[in-house]
Amino acid sequence: MRASPSTTGSLIAPGRLATAAARGLVIGALVVSLGACAHHPRKSKARAATTLAPSKVTQIGVNAYLWRATLDTLSFMPLLQTDSNGGVIVTDWYANPKSPGDRVKVTVSILDQDLRADAVRVAASRQVLQGSVWIDAPVEAATVQKLEDVILTRARDLRRKAMRG
Repeated sequence: MRASPSTTGSLIAPGRLATAAARGLVIGALVVSLGACAHHPRKSKARAATTLAPSKVTQIGVNAYLWRATLDTLSFMPLLQTDSNGGVIVTDWYANPKSPGDRVKVTVSILDQDLRADAVRVAASRQVLQGSVWIDAPVEAATVQKLEDVILTRARDLRRKAMRG
């Protein structure tokens, strides 16, 4: 059944006109709601900044998580030199009270501004007391690797804590 132009002002049947109008409203509502979901760089960056702690934190010259983790890990040893811009921490000789005839000295270098496994290097020197003279002794590679692992684990923990806020 067709409506006449004089009664409806259109050549479309009244039922079809209502269906077309309803469909247009639904499509318009979808477009508006999808527009609200559009990517807004400023908003998404701000949202990401509140949920993820950056892996590259450098108020000092090196990664702050690695720096803090290294200081925490070596806190039982006397520090001889620290350079936060160059990323170097050198301890003085440390002898465990349970083993006073054995001492160790550690140098940690933070090589990158990112929190990465290859961004930290540990070098250790060991000496044993023979008579009244300290003699250089080998350091097990596993000891150096374990120390690097402890520093990296602590740095990751610090980053996780920063994410939680």
